[in-house]
Amino acid sequence: MPDTNVETLKLFLAGDVMIGRGIDQALPESVPPTLFESYVKDARDYLRLAERKSGNIDTPVDYKYVWGDAIQVFRHHKPDLKLINLETSITTSSEAWPGKGIHYRMHPANVELIKVGGIDHVSLANNHLLDWGRKGLEESLETLRKAGIQFSGAGADQTVAQAPSIFKINNTRILIFSYGAGDSGIPASWSAEKAKSGVSYLSSFGKSQQKQVKQNIQAYSESGDIIIFSVHWGGNWGYMIPEEHRNFAQFLIDQAKVDLVFGHSSHHPKPLEVYKNKLILYGAGDLINDYEGISGHEQYKPWLSIMYFPEIDVETGELISLKMVPMQIRKFSLERASTEETVWLKKVLSRDGKLGSRVQIREDAVLYLEW
Repeated sequence: MPDTNVETLKLFLAGDVMIGRGIDQALPESVPPTLFESYVKDARDYLRLAERKSGNIDTPVDYKYVWGDAIQVFRHHKPDLKLINLETSITTSSEAWPGKGIHYRMHPANVELIKVGGIDHVSLANNHLLDWGRKGLEESLETLRKAGIQFSGAGADQTVAQAPSIFKINNTRILIFSYGAGDSGIPASWSAEKAKSGVSYLSSFGKSQQKQVKQNIQAYSESGDIIIFSVHWGGNWGYMIPEEHRNFAQFLIDQAKVDLVFGHSSHHPKPLEVYKNKLILYGAGDLINDYEGISGHEQYKPWLSIMYFPEIDVETGELISLKMVPMQIRKFSLERASTEETVWLKKVLSRDGKLGSRVQIREDAVLYLEW
């Protein structure tokens, strides 16, 4: 139990929120369903696949429907800030990025879904933000601004893209930097430059990138800040944690004074680590997606999600506790996971023994991290 005399910051973190394509087609407003994928040419087919697996979805669904049981989970845990990785463009643009296999977009009116979830911040440095070109990027950013949702990781130029979101809770500033790595599938041409819009891009995790990231963080941070580093890295499937990811995360904590590394890109949760009492999520998995009924990766159970609730000591930035609420996606709505699925997730999160962390299930059917 945390020391009641310690001032803490309670966060909600979730990985990819993929509310374009099939989910967009189920919402009150939708973009045209045309897709340019190898096998699927109509986004409504993803809605039909979900219905084939789980039963009829009475569309259009309202925005609370998609969040489902997560609304009550939020009410119970009462986080100070809610952070996600938003894995879609928000645009009516019809200019799909040429040569890219998958294009995600949602109608700008559906930004209401993010507001209904009470999300405070979205990370944008990922491999779907520019799916509909720089025109789509511009509309996405403007839509979020008008909705009052803070973001980092993308902008009109490199300086803006690399700037953090800044929140202030009580007397503590929370800085959220967002970067996207090339190994997650982000094209190098999406990188923001001095006079070109784009995302905050990491070509690799070497010494020069480490130096640049450290300098950027130091340019904005002050003593007493809590620093969160959101990073989109690695492939979509598989539990292996690349050594370069682990080294980079530890560098961020050791040298850049980062307090929490929030990694995402994998479509399923990956094992996690506490390094020097600082939390590292190597892969938070998807929170919301339209993969229901799609075959090919069933061994990873991509219909399972985790809602992460870390609590941090604001004086030291150290992790006090981490509660993880298992969820499952059914009919495009979040439900509490079954006991069987919760046990499976516990094994997944504990599978890499070298990380030194263990996960336990308690009587409230919530997963608790031990380290």
